[in-house]
This record gives sequence, C-alpha cells and structure tokens, in this order.
Amino acid sequence: MSWQTYIDSNLLGTGKVTEAAICGLDGNLWAYSKGFQVMFTEATAIIKGIQSDSSVLAASGIKVNGTKYMFLQAIKDEFAYGKKGNDGVCCIKTGQCLIIGTYENGIQPGECSVAVGKVADYLRNSGY
Repeated sequence: MSWQTYIDSNLLGTGKVTEAAICGLDGNLWAYSKGFQVMFTEATAIIKGIQSDSSVLAASGIKVNGTKYMFLQAIKDEFAYGKKGNDGVCCIKTGQCLIIGTYENGIQPGECSVAVGKVADYLRNSGY
C-alpha cells in the first residue's frame, strides 16, 4: 500500500478527517491530501514538541499548512492536539513517522483522533 492510500482511504475516506499528511520524523513529507502541504519547519516543530518539549507547542501553538491552532494537550512520544474555533488538528507519532489530521465542518475531535489513531496503530504494528 502506498503512503498516499493511507491518506486517501484510511484518513480522508473515513469522513472524520478533513485534511491529512504523513511525514517522516525528519520532517520530510511522505504523503498529503490535495492542497495540504505541511511545511518542513511546521512538521519538525510538532515532532520536537511531541518527542521532547511540549512547552514549545504550548507557547507558539501548533502550526499546520499555515494555520495556527491553539495547543490543547500533548503526551510525550505519543500525540499533540490543537484547536482553532470549531476546527482542530490531531498529530500522532509512531516509531518512524508523524500522522497529522485536521477536522472541521462539524466533525467531533474524538472522531478525528480515532481515525488518525487507527492509522498510527496499524503503522506501529507494521514497524513504522
């Protein structure tokens, strides 16, 4: 399965994720939904915030595709969540990559985090 298939089928295809990206822990994009390009600096800031110091995200917010989300929560080496009005972002780290999913248009935060979490669990179990 290609990385793009995870984006198109397993994330956007659920109807619970509006836009998504998968990038390596070096910050390089592996796949993303159309028009949703996470910048290298955005990805590395999120990765650093999840891996070692979430206070950076708490101070500056979570920036994705040029949009700044208010930092809500992070658990070291696992995830970070952010919100902007009724929209939000869910970022989950695996052993080798970061999965980013956004939600809007009435999608509940928990629905997005479950969809992104399922892909993260699958990738972890597959060695990623």
